[in-house]
Amino acid sequence: MRRTVLERFPAGGPRGSWPAEEFAAERRGEGVAAEVVMDLDQDAFLVVVPQQSADRGR
Repeated sequence: MRRTVLERFPAGGPRGSWPAEEFAAERRGEGVAAEVVMDLDQDAFLVVVPQQSADRGR
């Protein structure tokens, strides 16, 4: 499955702070299927959405 990255957040945030989760929750509240994944190579949390296929529905 291909995904589009909406936003990146550094993994070293303050203890008890979850900015990626909060951002994703706000997007879900707007009806966007956002989820948080970890990019180990960049040491960052990514908020992603599934990418729509151009030929979907054919």
